[in-house]
Amino acid sequence: MASHTLSWMILVCLLAILLASSGLVPVRAQTNGFLEVSLNAGNFMLQKPWNLPANARYRFDGTVHRMWIFPSDKPYNQGGSTKPRTEIQITGHDYNSGVWQFEGSLFVPFGSSGMSVMQIFGGNPTATTLMLHVYDGNLWYYDQKFVEANISNRWIRVNVIHDVDASKLTVFINGQLKLTVNGKGGDNHFFKFGVYEQRNPTARMEARWMNVRILKKN
Repeated sequence: MASHTLSWMILVCLLAILLASSGLVPVRAQTNGFLEVSLNAGNFMLQKPWNLPANARYRFDGTVHRMWIFPSDKPYNQGGSTKPRTEIQITGHDYNSGVWQFEGSLFVPFGSSGMSVMQIFGGNPTATTLMLHVYDGNLWYYDQKFVEANISNRWIRVNVIHDVDASKLTVFINGQLKLTVNGKGGDNHFFKFGVYEQRNPTARMEARWMNVRILKKN
């Protein structure tokens, strides 16, 4: 009987480890001391090629936000010069002080490369404070610092903490600290997630997100 109970305990522990590594179990160590910010559908503003309907580059099944682009796509604004994107800007909570956190689970299909999948907009003199890029199946801080290897075709939990007052950024992947960098100044920051072309893009770029939420330090 004792042996049977022990076997079940081992099985449960192994299952928990597998789920955590997949990113499907929320990691809460980074959220201690934070309060979740209320979000609804109105806070999620889609940005996509100006000449296409939303469903040509975006799907949402009630759980997963699926976004994709092609290098030949038009920019977000008609007449604009920015690269193709299908991103969601989280509106209604622009911030220029305090400690804020983005949390979500990311899935990048095999073959998608040369793109940003998450960013903190607002910097000085740069337009952004942080961007997470994907190159050849690996996650990078811009194209400058390595963050996580072999992210393709698996769900990973992403936590990005922005301490505006201290000008510090930290990135956790599946609960493990992967990056600490200085901020880039600026104000009126906001979070964005999706897919935005960067260097050496593939013929198709896609990113999927779920369980996205925003938190603020007490």
